Amino acid sequence: MSGKVGPLSRIYNGMIGTADKFVPASMRPLWEHPAGPKTVFFWAPICKWALVIAGIGDMKRPAHSLSLNQCAVIATTGIIWSRYSLVIIPKNYSLFMVNMFVATTQLYQVARALNYQYGLKDKAE
Repeated sequence: MSGKVGPLSRIYNGMIGTADKFVPASMRPLWEHPAGPKTVFFWAPICKWALVIAGIGDMKRPAHSLSLNQCAVIATTGIIWSRYSLVIIPKNYSLFMVNMFVATTQLYQVARALNYQYGLKDKAE
């Protein structure tokens, strides 16, 4: 890599530099934290809450329209990333929490889909 900074990085760094002047002393520990708002370690979990919201929204969907494979894969990634978030340095507890919620909502969907499929088998017999 050449070490060049792209235009989005310059914009982000400019925004952070501007905001840095307005952060009160009481909020400095969070602001300066290795997993704080100045880093991707903060913003990635914030954005990942959209998966949790989608999973909660899917609870209203009929079980026959759920993709068992998709729900199982998303639940698995939630479990894997939950573990990863406690192994990395700095430990990222917000990433841990969002991934636990992702795993939980998707495991619930897996249970609904399996329950539906087993119900179909029982009716067929």
